[in-house]
Order: sequence, then C-alpha cells, then structure tokens
Amino acid sequence: MDKVNVRPLRSFGDYEGCVEIQREVWGHADLDITPVHQFCISVQTGAVLLGAFVGKKLAGYVYSFPAAFGRKHCQHSDHLAVLPDYQGYGIGKKLKQAQREEALRAGYDLVTWTYDPMQARNANLNLHTLGAVGKTYLDDFYGRTPSLSLDTGVPTDRLLVEWWIKSARVRRKMNRKDEPPDTGRFAAAVKGRAFAAEVEPRAKPGAPAAVERKPGGKYPDIAPARPILTLKGPHILVELPKNIRDLKPLPGAIGRWQKAVRTALKHYFSHGYRLEDFIFGERCYYVLKKSGS
Repeated sequence: MDKVNVRPLRSFGDYEGCVEIQREVWGHADLDITPVHQFCISVQTGAVLLGAFVGKKLAGYVYSFPAAFGRKHCQHSDHLAVLPDYQGYGIGKKLKQAQREEALRAGYDLVTWTYDPMQARNANLNLHTLGAVGKTYLDDFYGRTPSLSLDTGVPTDRLLVEWWIKSARVRRKMNRKDEPPDTGRFAAAVKGRAFAAEVEPRAKPGAPAAVERKPGGKYPDIAPARPILTLKGPHILVELPKNIRDLKPLPGAIGRWQKAVRTALKHYFSHGYRLEDFIFGERCYYVLKKSGS
C-alpha cells in the first residue's frame, strides 16, 4: 500500500468524503449520518477532524469535538472510520496518534469516546494498542436505534473510555512499534485459555474469569456461563466472542453474551476495578485491574 498521509480536513469536498465513508463503513441511513454542515461548524469551533489519505484517496478519518468529562474539559472522539479496503494496515492507529498530537497542541490532556463493549477488535485497539482505560458502562445509551444495535432487540450498550494523552502509559503505547496480538502483558498468564488450538484448553490462567464460554461449545455456537461476581485479586478477566456478529444466526446468542458481559463489568466497576488491557486471539478477554494494585 502507498504511504499514508494524515492531514486536517477543511473543505466541503473533505466533509463530503466523510459522509461517504460513514455510509460505506457503517451502512448508516441519512437520518443517522453526521452531515457536512455539522463538520463545518464543529471545525470552526474547536473540533479535530483529520483524514488519512492513500495517494489522493481519503481512506479514513477521525473526528472529535470539545466536551466535558465531569468538570474536566476534553475532546470527545465521536468517529473513527477506515474504509474496508484499507483496514488492517494500522491507519486507525495513525489517525488516533495524529488526533492526540492535535489535542495536545490545543491544551487538552484527555480524549474520551464510546464504543460497543461486544466488539473485540475495537476493544483491542482502544485498550491494548492506544492505552485507554475506563470504568463507565452506559446501558442502552443510544436507545433502540437499529443502525447502532448488534441485532434486533439488542440494546445499544456502550463503554465510555478515557485516553489520558499525557500519561506515561499512553506515551509508551505511542512509542511502541505494532506488536502481535498475543504478546501483551497478560498473554502468558492466559495463553492456554486464549490462544491454544483446542476448543477447551486444559491450561489454567493466572487470573480468574468472571465471564467465560460454557464448556463444550464450538465457535460460533458458544454461550456464556453465568457471570461469577465473587472474585478477588488484582486482575479479573471477562471473555468476549472474537467476532460477535458471527453469532447472529443463533437466536438470542448476542443478547445473552451482552447481558453476561454487562453484568460482570458493571459489578466489578462498582467494586473498584477498571478496564486495563485486552487480549485478542482465538479467544478474547477484557483485563480488569483493581484500583491501587
């Protein structure tokens, strides 16, 4: 692939390109698309809108605007989208790096955003690659909006994450070259569970799991076991299906996984844990860390 160049988007043509990317990446109807006039006023009043170009082609963009997290002024990142043909080349990370630099220049030290907690690839980018953290679970945050739901009748739950862009944690992530998904800090502890070839790995992990698939299932025909809400210790794991949309042909499967993950995350957030990392492999896990550990 040609070299990727990231630059601010400032013209009507740029904004129209963002509209087209929304249609292609998310399949949104016009009612759910952020329009050109919104980009016009947002950029004029402090938004960060950056595009990634491969040659002359706008391959993706990132969009954030001034907001508040409690009493803290921040940028809230509302869009990160890369065209399907350009996914898998690190363009999303390049856009977030450029967004961080723009936010730092404008005097911010925090960027927030929401994402669907059931999307494993997004969780891996947000927590493992970028170094965001979080402890805010938002039930059915966007209401029954079909374009934002994983399946008919499934609530639009979201996690709100915090990206502390001046922190040593984030600086390390930004300076680190891309690493394979199984070389993260907790991979060795869960290697038998997360990366073994067999469906039911025998090795026991170093951290307990609050949510995990029931024994005996073969992907994608898997179901979550009942969440365990009595765990202690510095780290707790919560499993996700690698691709939640693979479960769509199985009636109710997505909803059952969402309910299990929601129950576990909200419980442990209320007991002093936060999102700390993500393990992405044949089996995928949130890593929650106890405050102060």
